[in-house]
Amino acid sequence: MKRNEEDKDLHGLPIAPSMQPALHQLESDRLKKREPYHLLRMIWYSFILGLIGGGVAWILTKLIYIITNAAFYGQFSSEHAVPEGHALGWMVIFVPVIGGILVGLMARYGSQGIRGHGIPEAMEHVLHNQSRIPPRLAFLKPLSSAVTIGTGGPFGAEGPIIATGGALGSLLGQLKKTTADERKILLAAGAAAGMSATFGSPVSAVLLVMELLLFELRAFSIIPVAIASVTAVAVRFITVGSAPVFPMTDFPAASATALFVYTIIGCGIGVLAVAITKIVYSVEELFERL
Repeated sequence: MKRNEEDKDLHGLPIAPSMQPALHQLESDRLKKREPYHLLRMIWYSFILGLIGGGVAWILTKLIYIITNAAFYGQFSSEHAVPEGHALGWMVIFVPVIGGILVGLMARYGSQGIRGHGIPEAMEHVLHNQSRIPPRLAFLKPLSSAVTIGTGGPFGAEGPIIATGGALGSLLGQLKKTTADERKILLAAGAAAGMSATFGSPVSAVLLVMELLLFELRAFSIIPVAIASVTAVAVRFITVGSAPVFPMTDFPAASATALFVYTIIGCGIGVLAVAITKIVYSVEELFERL
């Protein structure tokens, strides 16, 4: 009974039994005596991660544009491009196939870590590998993601940039000989920096990594993550500008009927999301057996 209460109080929320050993290991590091300027040191590391994460996000975006222009238009350019205006005809179906083959070769001869969606793998490293991510993923993950997205793969940049930023944070933590708890914070800070710089959403980035990677609400953890996120979005404003990634026009206030319809749609999309997730993982497991 006492242990269950400790598990619940560990982060303020009940946790699954399978996650208890990993979280208690992180908690043991947290209880160690800290040096006087420990928080300032973590803030400094997070500021560096914000600068690096902002730069990496910009490079990833440009790399996607370069590959898109080369694959669909046969030109070398880093300007914004989408596949819709191509003139390849029916042969366009081979473009994502070639991209998939290239990524498969990278996974086979580079690192199996580039497989997956990015976010679940980052969570796995936090829970089961003391926030240690292999350094090569900091290079291979954005490259493979750029090839996949640039050749028309049905994926977004959120998972790859979170995985890449997390890998950079983990690498910095390993270089500085930090504890598992500190590496977790730096991993989360790097992930938040990447997402903030990619989508121009610093608040959303902090909230996302708090839920998916930090598993806690502590000022000691949140402050470095927030610093990294704000620094990264500042880099975005300097390199890209402050325009929103997904601009929207003004909408009139929704009626009560419309709100009811939105609620029904939200419930349906939630059920559909669960079904699609299960199908995707089932297909992935099927191909892993081949």
